Amino acid sequence: MTECNQNSKKSEAELNTQAGYVFMDGEYIPYENAKLSVRTHAFLYGTSVFEGIRAYWNEEKQQMFIFRMKEHYERILRSAKIMHMSVDYTVEEMCEITVNLLKRNNPKTDTYVRPTVYKSAESIGPKLIGTDDSLLIFIAPLGQYVDITKGLSVCVSSWRRSDDNAIPPRAKIGGCYANTALIVTDAVKAGFDEAIVLSHEGTVTEGSAMNLYLVEDGKLVTPTTTDNILVGVTRNTVKEIAEKEFGIEVIEKEVDRTELYIAEEAFFCGTGAQVSPIIGIDHRPVGNGEVGPITKKIQDLYFDIVRGNVEKYSKWCVPVYDN
Repeated sequence: MTECNQNSKKSEAELNTQAGYVFMDGEYIPYENAKLSVRTHAFLYGTSVFEGIRAYWNEEKQQMFIFRMKEHYERILRSAKIMHMSVDYTVEEMCEITVNLLKRNNPKTDTYVRPTVYKSAESIGPKLIGTDDSLLIFIAPLGQYVDITKGLSVCVSSWRRSDDNAIPPRAKIGGCYANTALIVTDAVKAGFDEAIVLSHEGTVTEGSAMNLYLVEDGKLVTPTTTDNILVGVTRNTVKEIAEKEFGIEVIEKEVDRTELYIAEEAFFCGTGAQVSPIIGIDHRPVGNGEVGPITKKIQDLYFDIVRGNVEKYSKWCVPVYDN
């Protein structure tokens, strides 16, 4: 098949990704008109901060629910502050823009929302002051980022997580994801699904682009917010529902590498990963090598919540369509 014919047979998902509207430069514009200059500061130096937000389609209710949108936009403002960026929109305004963008595109499937605040000046030189900042939001269909059903086989990466005094993981910085790219690529090439990353001190931080929980003695254990992690919205969600709904104690502490090998259960969590069981680490089974019971009940409740099926957590789910 020629390259021309291959390009003409793009999947429906690819076509959907390129259709519709994008919010850029204060306007809703067609996707094909959303262009950046080759001299854009963010392109040249990785000077952007972003969020990944999921909107879940509920077929029974014929409704799209945006999960914890407010918390994501609160975090993007914190990331922007670290990067000397100013945002011309409030959290409430960015939430309204996102709802309007989804309405214009009218998706009826699980959807990824990607807001980015970036240095939009066409300038040479990496300094963060004296440059313009802009907001861009696009959407794309998104199913499972990783396999959340059978469990993941992961390794401990030879790459270390970026440090707070280098490129702070606390901020979701575009340029920092070169670190993530190296981590996940080497893991996959070595035959694993994902990777767990250590700090420069050798303690556990998180996955390539998601937070990590272990089960030890029936309790949830996770690295602290000062262990070079992104303080995840999904991480905080898991903590709250584990404590409130199941009475499971959640401990935030420094985690050693060998704790990974003796954990009863383990799972990743994040906007992309959602709640993803881990069944093997460095060729060692986690627990009995199957998805654990605590992981499974947290995962089941999480998916009920995000699709707007649990009334007490409806505050986290913003409906898009006027039914």
